[in-house]
Amino acid sequence: MLDRDSLSRLEGLKARMDAEKVRAEAVVKATESSYGFAILDDGRKVFLPPGEMLKAFHDDRVRVCIRPGKGRRQVAEIERLVHCPLGEFLGRCVRKGKALFVAPDLLHTQRWFFIPPHARQGVQDGDYVRGALLRHPIADGRPQAKVLEVFGNDDTPGIANLYAMAKYRLPRQWSEAAEAQIEAIDPQRETCRRDLTSLEFVSIDAARTQDIDDALYADISSAGWYLYVAIADPTSFIEPGSALEREIAERGCSVYFHGDAIPMMPERLSHDTCALVEGEIRPALVCKIEVADNGMVGDFEFIEALVRSRAKLTYSAVDRYLAGDYDELMSHATPLEALYQVYQALRTHRETHELVMEEHTDYRWFLNTQKKIDHIQAYRKLLSHKLVEECMIAANRCCAQFLSARQCSGPFIGHRGFNSGRSEEIKKFLEHFVPEFSSGSFNDLDNYRSIMNSLMKNLGELPVRYMVNRLLTRAEIITRPEPHLGMGLPCYSQCTSPLRKFTDYLSHQQIKRALRDEPVDQVSNEQLRDLSARLKRARDATEEARQWLKCEYLLEQPETEYEVQISHLHSGGFTARIMDYGIDGLVDLRSDPEKFSYDRWAATLSGTTRSFRIGATIRVKLAKADLHNREISFTPMSVPAAEDTPATPQEQTT
Repeated sequence: MLDRDSLSRLEGLKARMDAEKVRAEAVVKATESSYGFAILDDGRKVFLPPGEMLKAFHDDRVRVCIRPGKGRRQVAEIERLVHCPLGEFLGRCVRKGKALFVAPDLLHTQRWFFIPPHARQGVQDGDYVRGALLRHPIADGRPQAKVLEVFGNDDTPGIANLYAMAKYRLPRQWSEAAEAQIEAIDPQRETCRRDLTSLEFVSIDAARTQDIDDALYADISSAGWYLYVAIADPTSFIEPGSALEREIAERGCSVYFHGDAIPMMPERLSHDTCALVEGEIRPALVCKIEVADNGMVGDFEFIEALVRSRAKLTYSAVDRYLAGDYDELMSHATPLEALYQVYQALRTHRETHELVMEEHTDYRWFLNTQKKIDHIQAYRKLLSHKLVEECMIAANRCCAQFLSARQCSGPFIGHRGFNSGRSEEIKKFLEHFVPEFSSGSFNDLDNYRSIMNSLMKNLGELPVRYMVNRLLTRAEIITRPEPHLGMGLPCYSQCTSPLRKFTDYLSHQQIKRALRDEPVDQVSNEQLRDLSARLKRARDATEEARQWLKCEYLLEQPETEYEVQISHLHSGGFTARIMDYGIDGLVDLRSDPEKFSYDRWAATLSGTTRSFRIGATIRVKLAKADLHNREISFTPMSVPAAEDTPATPQEQTT
């Protein structure tokens, strides 16, 4: 037994230790390792050991006790859970012995959650599920979950799409209020429009397209041509501020997966009432454009009209006609010939005075009955695609000018060119490759056009156009007219796909109110931020489903060698694309015995025996296709030998 002095000393020691401890609330931040950090409200970061991390999830708010650790490091111990933001989640069920767990699809969460027998809902090993937390691990480090919904397993047709739709919470059903408003729509309710049904409009689209949102007609004028772009007009049938409009806005766009789609509009509207269906009279917003002989877009007007499409033509049929196979579409020769002449003029003018993005190889996926990839076919954009594209760009340019002149808030599409936050790197890049432009403002419209046109000529042996992409910003949806440097235009907007894009729907609303001299409801920055977030959500969902299908496709042929092209380099490796399939993968050189040095200006990774350069082709084998993380990586097979790097254009000149 301890005497009184010993007990007193122990009590004093305990008091001093308690005095050194601090209690506070913090937010848990996990890392890729087993430890984490407690972020205090004052911004301080305190170490959470692996044992403590088992008690909490990433982003949990907890009460911690902070005590001294080894050296000067402080250590946090979790004492109490304050708030857990983790609600529903998705994951895959896995069996271990007789126990069932769910491996949650959550960032910073590697552990499995036990599913007790009463919470399984008949789930089987390998099923993909939607679940919810049943018991937090704060007490013993052992979380439990319950199954709310089972989506299927790897053999379920379209499971990649179903899972991505659920994970990103893409709306798929309409509310009762919206359904009632859809039923109440009168297709004949608006008749006060200009009658343009005598014009021979035709639509050009994919064979399976049903949401036909544009039709074209062109006629010769004294100075060139009149181009008419008729656009479906859903704003004529949807009440502003209604439940239906709010739900359309929440979707933000039509989302196209391989083998599945979630339309932005109810199909009754997008496939029937609003669609510019062959032979049917439909309300439309028509942009009539004067196009000069030299391809310059001149005066234009927007017209609330009635139109009747004479035919639904396919891209492939129109392409055959333009290639000289006249028999199939001879009855539509007059409008097609005029449209082709307009296309040639518009395209030539854009290539000469603005910017036309270089063409890339596209890839068409053919799916089997399981909605998995059967095979992939590379193809180039058809001439008919380019014809429609030029007409749409012309109409969208007019939309931007119209909204700008009437001080509407768009939405406009802006592209600021080079990332101003990397100005020093950009200046060095220009000094290396186009030194004649290095002293001016690189985001001035005229300078930017000149720089990009020079780079697109692929000066010297280096694929400089590849290299510049990492220095550019992304296009943005904005409320004021700004240059779209990527297209070389002073301003740009979009109005040609109101059945598929809410940005275009908003443009229609503003144009029509201005035409009627009605007050224009300005679009706010907050609205556009929310819309941009919804569009990103849709992109992320489709990309995740695509990556899933790509991984499965490559796993079926793991021993195959592929020819790839290097598209991006960094100090630790590079990204390369399988040229036959358009599938990207990573090559990680950090663990390679040979050491490589990265030269950003020569766009090379060079070692003593091997050298990798952007744009080069090499042969690889599949290293990994990780279905869980949707990641693909390659192992190089044949590799070019190290050699002197190509000279830059500046070095060649000197």
